[in-house]
Amino acid sequence: MANKMSRVPVKEQDPKKRATNFDEVCLGYTFEEAVLESSRCLVCKKPRCVEGCPVEINIPKFVEKIKERDIEGAAKEIAKNSSLPAVCGRVCPQESQCEGKCVLGIKGEALSIGKLERFVADWSRENKVNLSDREPKNGKRVAVIGSGPAGLACAGDLAKKGYEVTIFEAMHEPGGVLTYGIPEFRLPKEGVVKPEINNIKELGVEIETNAIIGKTIQIDELMNEEGFDAVFIGSGAGLPKFMGIKGENANGVFSANEFLTRINLMKAYLEGYDTPVRLGKKVAVVGGGNVAMDAARTALRLGAETHIVYRRSEAELPARVEEVHHAKEEGIILDILTNPVEILVDENGDVNGMRCVKMQLGEPDSSGRRRPIEIEGSEFVMDVDTVIMSLGTSPNPMITSNTEGLDVNKRKCIEADEVGLTSKEGVYAGGDAVTGAATVISAMGAGKKAAEAIDEYLKQKSLSEC
Repeated sequence: MANKMSRVPVKEQDPKKRATNFDEVCLGYTFEEAVLESSRCLVCKKPRCVEGCPVEINIPKFVEKIKERDIEGAAKEIAKNSSLPAVCGRVCPQESQCEGKCVLGIKGEALSIGKLERFVADWSRENKVNLSDREPKNGKRVAVIGSGPAGLACAGDLAKKGYEVTIFEAMHEPGGVLTYGIPEFRLPKEGVVKPEINNIKELGVEIETNAIIGKTIQIDELMNEEGFDAVFIGSGAGLPKFMGIKGENANGVFSANEFLTRINLMKAYLEGYDTPVRLGKKVAVVGGGNVAMDAARTALRLGAETHIVYRRSEAELPARVEEVHHAKEEGIILDILTNPVEILVDENGDVNGMRCVKMQLGEPDSSGRRRPIEIEGSEFVMDVDTVIMSLGTSPNPMITSNTEGLDVNKRKCIEADEVGLTSKEGVYAGGDAVTGAATVISAMGAGKKAAEAIDEYLKQKSLSEC
């Protein structure tokens, strides 16, 4: 019998071993472990966990199915709301969403909802459970721009409703941030991402790669010439931000976006691939979010001594607690309350150090976190030969600057209402293209809402044309 207060622990690779490979860190539950953990669920009459899920999975129901040892039933329950369960079970911030609302967490440990979702998704993939039920085709066509979480969720839901959906992806591989942003050791591409995308394809969704909307074809052309009845923009936020300090153009300075794309999508860490990555022996990753942790843990696996340089304290790190814990276990060095002011460059234009200052925390700022203040006279030089900037990203203006009538806000994000409707009729948007960089699951939630809104819009349009 499971202890109601404590979770069934999940096995992981040993930190020393995993710091040298790109294999998945978390090994997941076995069948019996999943059944045991599911028995802790209180099956609340008013499940707060569902309120915390952006895609509103009926969590008690799928957990109850696990408890009954009906894993296929659990998979079909999750599939009603989520197109990417194996992804969400691995990378969602459950601690601040579904698990953060779990009643068990008040006096003990919340139910391990994410790990249970991952188990169900992996089991259904390994046992080839068919999750591709869809309504008959309705003759309507929808174009989806971007094959990241928002685009995939929107496309999957529309396909289930009978729409003919084509995804247009700018890169040569689909998946968006799932493919190029999140490392193998957190999200395996062959074993997890590609099968999830194939599930979307099995619903009838077509994916065109190397299609740069705003460059090779315009949104107006999709609607006026290609015959699409509506468009969803889920193009993400792939434009990296920099500090604007001296030396940022030196050889050996990367954005985390470029670094991770080279590693994840273009396999720069493997022999035989033609996309190298220049990495020194001492790496500083500037930033404290999940992307910073991903970049740092990747650099470590490539053999570098790796530091996270963050201007606030460890308590203010925006990264998931699990990611920080894993990073420290593996040997990442946290240089907190530290802020770079200049990247030093040698006569060849290469990085040969980073000038920093120490910080102290003042009063809270608009984010609710205490504002970092520079300590006078605390300047020092950090001995590094590579700097990776992980300061967030913003939407690429390729689409918005080439689409007449599509409004953006001062942050260059597309303006859209709560269901994704933009200023342009028939054009919806969601995910990072609207909010700026956020989580996989919030992007999926936006994609789902937009799918419902597009369905309603096209049904109403059909009625008015009768």
